[in-house]
Amino acid sequence: MDIQESLNKLFALHTFGVKLGLENIQRFLEVIGNPQSKLKTIHVAGSNGKGSTSSFIASILMEHGHKVGLYTSPHFVKFNERISVNGKYISDDFIANFIDKHQKYIDEFQLTFFEVTTAMAFEYFVFSDVDYAIIETGLGGRLDATNVLNPLACVITSISLEHTDILGNKIDQIAFEKGEIIKSGSKTFVGLLSEEAIKVIEKKCLSVKSPLFCLEEYIIEKNDRIDLYTEELEFDDWGAPLIGKHQKYNAALASLCIAKTFDIDDPSVITDGIKNVVKNTKLQGRYEIVSDKPRIILDSAHNPEGIKCFVDEFINEKNNYKETSLLFGSMKDKNINEMLNLVKKSFDKFYFYEINYERSATIDLLIEKAEKLYLKYEVVKNLEEFIKEKLKGDEDSCLVIAGSMYLLGEIKSILPLINLDNINLSA
Repeated sequence: MDIQESLNKLFALHTFGVKLGLENIQRFLEVIGNPQSKLKTIHVAGSNGKGSTSSFIASILMEHGHKVGLYTSPHFVKFNERISVNGKYISDDFIANFIDKHQKYIDEFQLTFFEVTTAMAFEYFVFSDVDYAIIETGLGGRLDATNVLNPLACVITSISLEHTDILGNKIDQIAFEKGEIIKSGSKTFVGLLSEEAIKVIEKKCLSVKSPLFCLEEYIIEKNDRIDLYTEELEFDDWGAPLIGKHQKYNAALASLCIAKTFDIDDPSVITDGIKNVVKNTKLQGRYEIVSDKPRIILDSAHNPEGIKCFVDEFINEKNNYKETSLLFGSMKDKNINEMLNLVKKSFDKFYFYEINYERSATIDLLIEKAEKLYLKYEVVKNLEEFIKEKLKGDEDSCLVIAGSMYLLGEIKSILPLINLDNINLSA
């Protein structure tokens, strides 16, 4: 079976949708030798920031000389992006061989796309003999396919209202779902959570005797600066290549986790890990500037909390442009109304696009939400032509593309195909 046949089989599993529960993944993992039990892991959950925080943790460990596996989702352009070791993506051969070798059980257990991908990541990390594996949850925590680990540390970056049809429509319910990744024998680290969420996490930590470390107890904020102080280190020089104050929180949370979980107290290792996160882990889509003139920014903000973080940063440069516009697409289960409400004052023009994905919000749904907010909009049908026109446009304009990582993936697939004279691409 070649890689394309394998990926076709894997992506066909999307027809099973999202099946929350651990029975299937546990049965499958047992059949393939429980690779997850052979790994030293850090398990990361959160409504926002889990991908960045996971990458910061992995990058710091790499700078300390460790071989580190990183499992994140979704991918932007190529499936292999989801599973990497020291920044190198999983090989096509391993993917094809894994699907071919385990096809019988994949069919028998009716495994979902995410269940198979998760098991593949575990097996690949064992095969690669990693020192540590950083594992990001897919959806929630309690019934997520990744929740079969006994990790060294559990990290919860943030908690906001998302996937309410699955996780619940109250913060304490969502906190409970995400908090179920916390295990006995693991240390727990949390970002800046609401008091309501903290109470739920504290209760869980107490019940399983997991030491809890809250970021707010270790940082001092001075305007746009964040200083981190622990018994192991004092840190006030982030040098993070990712734009936005929220990324400083993510870097601080990752550093706190490293300081309290590993015997790493050298500030230079922390500094290099944060500074080199993009190079080390190939992190993408976080206020990513792909063109300077005109300015084009890709941001993976996909819910109200993420959109607010983006807007809070974008407001600092908005007045640099003659015109600002937003290309927006989203999943249908997101709070589209609140996201659009948060951005409506930051852009002169709005463009809507229906992402090529089964969970995507339709154009009709996007229009319905926009008209309730009295937004003037245009519908984009041909993404490649739209991007070409924008790249040829006014050099003093700015286009932001946000709302879903799947939308960014489509854009990233298109950019290498566009060959235009006199455009200044940054990446």
